[in-house]
Amino acid sequence: MAITDPISDMLARIRNAHQAYHKKVAIPASRIKRDLASILKEEGYVADVADAEDAIEITLRYEKGKALISGMKRVSTPGRRVYVKAHEIPRVQNGLGICVLTTSHGIMEGENARQNNVGGEVICEIW
Repeated sequence: MAITDPISDMLARIRNAHQAYHKKVAIPASRIKRDLASILKEEGYVADVADAEDAIEITLRYEKGKALISGMKRVSTPGRRVYVKAHEIPRVQNGLGICVLTTSHGIMEGENARQNNVGGEVICEIW
């Protein structure tokens, strides 16, 4: 069965693995998913990201028995795209979370996009 929205599928797999307290989760690979996973690693939400043959293996992080990712939300969907200018980039949970954008300079975290003065499509919010 074909996946209509692969980014939502990735977020759902990570959310489900956290709820089941799994150490790792495997996700079918694509360039945008690799970039999103590397942003999660840079921001400290996941412990490690490894490339398998046809998958991305993400090692999840827990602190004191709780997952570091308390919520994930897909903002722009295939049926409703959400574009923002640089000064309209949302602050997630008053700066405690991040938003990920796809811009003309590649996929980047919201604060980096704001500093580089570029807008784009809001992919998701993570807190």
